[in-house]
Amino acid sequence: MTAKLTLALSKGRILEDSETLLAKLGLAPATGLDDRRLRLPSKDPDVQLLIIRPADVPTYVEYGAADLGIVGKDVLMEHGGDALYEPLDLGFAKCRLVVAAPKAGRRRQGRPRVATKYPEVTRRHFAGRGEQVEIIKLYGSMELAPLVGLADYIVDLVNTGNTLRANGLREVETIAPITARLVVNKAAMKMKHAQIRPWLDRFRQQV
Repeated sequence: MTAKLTLALSKGRILEDSETLLAKLGLAPATGLDDRRLRLPSKDPDVQLLIIRPADVPTYVEYGAADLGIVGKDVLMEHGGDALYEPLDLGFAKCRLVVAAPKAGRRRQGRPRVATKYPEVTRRHFAGRGEQVEIIKLYGSMELAPLVGLADYIVDLVNTGNTLRANGLREVETIAPITARLVVNKAAMKMKHAQIRPWLDRFRQQV
């Protein structure tokens, strides 16, 4: 008997944006989405779904708890994607990862502080420019950090930019455009190639 494939899905916006694609592929949850259930059967009897935090998707796929995953490029950049195949840009959940600062300019003295939930990406970005910064990890409400003097810059995802403008911030530069990506466990790609390859082709056809 062939083992089922497991597809890890990111909770939140990416899950919402992927519903149409999953439906076309016959991978929508068989019983509908339920916030309390983290493992669900899909409408394809050979594929089960995991509904987990976006930051956990690469880890589940890397360690083989899931064979495939759908996750934002920002999460992959922070995680470090060497242990994963990233065969396909799915093209939805578009936004950008940016550096932003107060419109009035920097006021603090000394090494700049940057507030972000992407410390590794932020460190690499500023190091690549030869600039040393102090990184403060936050989990939300990044725009508040410069307003109360906690940080000089933020690194965060931006869609329209309205939230930045509403809080007196401006985009300084774009680090990377972000979209949802399909990722695959490297070992599963070898061991379950006959199962995974057709799914990759179907994803490509739909995208």
